[in-house]
Amino acid sequence: MKRIVVLISGRGSNMRALFEAKLPATIAAVISNNPAAAGLEYARRHNVEARVVNHRDFPDRSSFDAALAAEVASFTPDLVVLAGFMRILTETFVTRFAGRMLNIHPSLLPAFTGVNTHQRALDEGVRLHGCTVHFVTATLDHGPIVIQAAVPVLPGDDEATLAARVLEQEHRIYPTAVRWLLEDKVSLEQGRVKFHGALCFPAAVISPAEQDKGPRTGQAREV
Repeated sequence: MKRIVVLISGRGSNMRALFEAKLPATIAAVISNNPAAAGLEYARRHNVEARVVNHRDFPDRSSFDAALAAEVASFTPDLVVLAGFMRILTETFVTRFAGRMLNIHPSLLPAFTGVNTHQRALDEGVRLHGCTVHFVTATLDHGPIVIQAAVPVLPGDDEATLAARVLEQEHRIYPTAVRWLLEDKVSLEQGRVKFHGALCFPAAVISPAEQDKGPRTGQAREV
C-alpha cells in the first residue's frame, strides 16, 4: 500500500479530511514545524506517528529544510501532502520530492498567491473565489493545477464567512486530488498535469450552485 506523509503547522483541518476520506494508502506520519500544532494530537489519537521538526531550532531555512527532508524521507513516502504547512520550502527540498508533493491553496490560482487571500478577494470585488490543489514547485503557489473549487462571493460576506465557505470545498477537493494520484489517475508530465483512465476532466471543476433553485446559500455542485 502506498504511503503518505502529511506536513502541517496548525490545527490540520485538511489533514483530518484526508483521514476521514479512507484513502487507499497508509498515512505513515504527520510532521509539523510547530510543536503546539493541534493536528499532532489528532494524529496520535489515530495511531499515526507524529513528529516535530521545529524551524526555530535551526539557524536558517536551508538547514531546517535539510532536517525536514530527512525526517520525511525516513518514512519512504509515495506522496507528501502539505495541509496548512506555513513554511516556504527551499528549491532543494522541492526538487527532492518533485512530482509527488501536493499543496492546497485558498484561492483560485493564479489569483491571490501568498497569504490573506480571502480579504484580498473581497477587496478586489471578485464574484468567484475558491481553492486550488497543485503540485509543489520552487515558485510559491505556482505549481501545475490538479483541481479547483469555486464558490460565490455573496453580498455581506466578510473574511470569516468567505473563508468558511472556501474551507468546506478544500475538505472536498483535497482528498479527491490525493486519491487520483494514489490511483494513478493523475500524473505530472513535462510540467503539466495529465489525467488518465476514466476520469472526466469537468469533475475537476466545482461551480457555484444554480441561482434559480432556491435562496442563495453559497452551496456548490459538481459539473
